[in-house]
Amino acid sequence: MPKYSTGSGGGGGDGDSCELCGKETGKLRKANVAGANLLVCADCAPHDDTAHKDRKKRESQQDRDTGEVSRKKRAAQQAAKLYDAQKGDAKRWEEEGTDYEKDRLPYLVKDYGDVVESARQAAGLQLAELAAELDVDESDLLAIEQGRATQAGVGGSVIGKLEARLDVELADE
Repeated sequence: MPKYSTGSGGGGGDGDSCELCGKETGKLRKANVAGANLLVCADCAPHDDTAHKDRKKRESQQDRDTGEVSRKKRAAQQAAKLYDAQKGDAKRWEEEGTDYEKDRLPYLVKDYGDVVESARQAAGLQLAELAAELDVDESDLLAIEQGRATQAGVGGSVIGKLEARLDVELADE
């Protein structure tokens, strides 16, 4: 039979050569390779698509029966642990929680950064002076003026101090 035959051609019966590689042997087995049912030699048997599926099913069944975790699963679990360890310790968040509600940033008006910057300049204050007067970080004030208060994690108390000192409305609630 010719190479890559589907076994349906002439040549009569089982033949004695591998339909995948053409090797002549008396020990052929049936295999499904890329959807074609072929008679293949032992060297080509690993290409059998059903063998891979059957092996995975057997491993999964063994895992369920014995309660053991396969080597691949253990490796994946270990990799996940290492990944979590590199990212940081999440136990702190589980035990202590977060303080999001403690100093929650309110919804802010559109163009709040421009409003703050204009009001600060109208008051004749430099950024550092205003930060010192309000006892807040200068970087927080800069973030507000640049319109990135949320990304910088600025608290609602800073917004409240700015509203009171500069007599502006920033909260949109």
